[in-house]
Amino acid sequence: MTLTPTRRAVSLGLSALALTGCAAGGAGLVARGDWRAVPEPGFESWLAGFRERARADGISEATLTRAFRGVGYVPLVIERDRNQAEFNRTMEDYLAIAASDERIAMGRAKLRRHRAVFAAIEARFGVKKEVLCAVWGMESFYGTQLGDAPVIAALATLTYDGRRGRFFGAQLMAALRALDRGDTTVSRMRGSWAGAMGHTQVMPEVLEDYGVDFDGDGRRGAWDADPTDALATTANYLARHGWTRGQPWAVEVRLPDGFDAGLAGRRRTRSVADWTGIGVRDMDGNPVPDHGAAAILLQMGPQGPALMVFGNFNVIRRYNPANNYVIGIGHLSDRLAGGPPIRGRFPPDENGLTRAGRIEVQERLTAQGFDTGGADGVIGPASRDAIRAYERARGLPETGVATDALLARLRQAA
Repeated sequence: MTLTPTRRAVSLGLSALALTGCAAGGAGLVARGDWRAVPEPGFESWLAGFRERARADGISEATLTRAFRGVGYVPLVIERDRNQAEFNRTMEDYLAIAASDERIAMGRAKLRRHRAVFAAIEARFGVKKEVLCAVWGMESFYGTQLGDAPVIAALATLTYDGRRGRFFGAQLMAALRALDRGDTTVSRMRGSWAGAMGHTQVMPEVLEDYGVDFDGDGRRGAWDADPTDALATTANYLARHGWTRGQPWAVEVRLPDGFDAGLAGRRRTRSVADWTGIGVRDMDGNPVPDHGAAAILLQMGPQGPALMVFGNFNVIRRYNPANNYVIGIGHLSDRLAGGPPIRGRFPPDENGLTRAGRIEVQERLTAQGFDTGGADGVIGPASRDAIRAYERARGLPETGVATDALLARLRQAA
């Protein structure tokens, strides 16, 4: 997490990557050897110059020696930077992964295991424990996918590359200061290709500005097996960006017949009384309690679920500005607290399939020997590959697209 939209796109790209495949998302580990350095003209002279800047900034010689020993230019970092995929998942697909049964069950287990820690952090910062647990689950799948890139080498490579050199140079300097403080060691400072670190995947400057030594061991332990400091850092970040204690992030609502969709939008806030006055109700038909200024969000259009979002929705957006990410965090937190799934109907996708239809496509393909890697209704790379293989085997044009026509063909073949 970071402070500006530019930093957000860099530091929390992991969250999008975490939702590209199975429920067990996270930073996406690769073999450590893949992060190897290669000779690069100019890198060594650049590094010598950066070391001088770091010395002038007060970084100790001992830290510089440890941090830059063996550090070189890492091509995989640049490859990841240049090939960040665009993710256009619908809210329905996003929630199918973000609030999967596996992620919910694991999150509830973590809440029980760390009950005292969550309670203490919530008492101090006012952020609901389920929200903190949801961030943990989304960012690193509860600490199981922390990332394996060497942070110093990754940040040095990105700084030298120059495309966003000023930003990454500041992150590299902050990482060196963390080493100088004794927060961690070079070998343990591993994370994403972009330098995001720890259980909740924060950038070095954010750790420096908002990091909390909640367990009192003298270190801001974002890398520790114990998630306490990382969770407290996230709570501190949200609290200092305006989290309102006791306010929900959103409430699912029913809209009156003839609702003007032009009234919806994250920035189109009104009082709850105004929304109530035009017929907006909760899913049980009751007026929504007044939690302050609110907006109606129709993430999947007028035919999809409707959410009345409050100020805390925008606070979560400071962590990541994608609406689907915020809805994923918020809904996962509600499920961790025992809340129900989204009750509104999701419209068919652009290919005419509902989620139930997409699940049926996956099940029928797998039954016919074309493995989709699971049946969750999310048509990801494995499902698209299975569809292409089916189409190829049947002499059809290879599209990799799940359609109502494909479903009809699969039914006929059963």
